[in-house]
Amino acid sequence: MQATDVQIPAFRSISNRTAVAVILLLSAAVLLFLLWLVYVKPAAGYTSALIGALPAVNATLNSLSATFLVAGFIAVKNRQYVRHMKLMFSALASSALFFVCYVIYHNAHGDTHFTGVGLVRPIYFSILISHIVLSMIVVPMILTSFYLSLAGRYNLHKRVSRITFPIWLYVSVTGVLVFAMLKLF
Repeated sequence: MQATDVQIPAFRSISNRTAVAVILLLSAAVLLFLLWLVYVKPAAGYTSALIGALPAVNATLNSLSATFLVAGFIAVKNRQYVRHMKLMFSALASSALFFVCYVIYHNAHGDTHFTGVGLVRPIYFSILISHIVLSMIVVPMILTSFYLSLAGRYNLHKRVSRITFPIWLYVSVTGVLVFAMLKLF
């Protein structure tokens, strides 16, 4: 199976402009929903062992996503396009599961406040803020990269993915760092 065998004809018939517009609208809707969930809606106040375990699950999903991303990068560099595709869909799936768990946790529990003091505090917030800002930016980039690949627009996919990959990897790794710092400090 070649890379050209994974094209989806329905995606090929959609113009890049239309696809990007849909992706941006969807990304904006998700962002507005998250802003409402985290900053406006009060937490349900529901706690359980399952809810309490979700931050660790999220860190694990972020770790998996980072692992799949690096393995996918190595696969594409070795021209293993089918393996690359499977790994990238695995990274997308683990990121999507992260999003579902994140929504469930924040709906039930709300935010977890950082209690660390001293030098670690500005370090934590620098990591957290960059993580949040880049996660807002990377979602439409990820969706655009997948669209371009599935539409068979590989040259443009490659250009977009060169920018998307390091940002997505950074967001995945810093998600784990944020979890670890909340637990350690």
